[in-house]
Formats: sequence, structure tokens, C-alpha cells
Amino acid sequence: MTDDLPYDVFARTCPSRCTLEHVTGRWGSLTLGALHAGTFRFNELRRRVDGVSEKMLSQTLHALERDGLVHREARPTNPPRVDYRLTPLGREIAEQLIGLIELVESRMDEVEAARTSYDGERVTADGA
Repeated sequence: MTDDLPYDVFARTCPSRCTLEHVTGRWGSLTLGALHAGTFRFNELRRRVDGVSEKMLSQTLHALERDGLVHREARPTNPPRVDYRLTPLGREIAEQLIGLIELVESRMDEVEAARTSYDGERVTADGA
């Protein structure tokens, strides 16, 4: 660990690694990005994060809630209503993720071109 920071994500035993995994994993980053738009019920969030299973979304929300990034509010209605929203810390982290998401989306033409070039070179190298 460094002298000026109490945590060092590059250290094997640092607890920040677990949180980083929750934030940057596929479902964590997409869930935080979706919640950046506002409060969602579980099924609304599941529809927004296309492709996530009910089990994975549930596990992701639990992990993000445990890390203090997501707030779960259960309302005593009939039927029960549960809403999810970002905490102030979650919003701060989601802001950074949104910037990264927007950057990736804006540069996808370059990524696709690089993939096509790479794949073409691999086929030529493998076929030779």
C-alpha cells in the first residue's frame, strides 16, 4: 500500500478490490449506469439492463447495496413495492461510469475497425 492512501486496489488483500469488482463487473456497471437515470423497481431495472437474469440482478443489487452504492426501499403496500436508487456515493461513482460508457460508445467505430483488422490478420496468420 502507498503511504498516503489507506487502501491500495493493487494489493491482493485490499478490500477495495471487491468493491471495484462490483462496480466494474458487467452487471454492476450496467446497473449503476441504469440507476443513474433515477429510481427503478426491480422489473423495470431488469428490463433496462437487457440480458441480466433475475438471479444476477438480485445478487448485483445486494452487493451494491452492501457497498453503500444503492439504496433499497421497501414500501409496505399491497402488493409490496421495492424501489432502488443510487446513494450519494453511488451517484458519484455512476457519474464516472457514465463518462466511460459515453466514451466507449462514441469510439465504437474505431473499436469495430480494430476488431475487423485484428480478425483479418489472425485468419491470415492461422491460414498460412
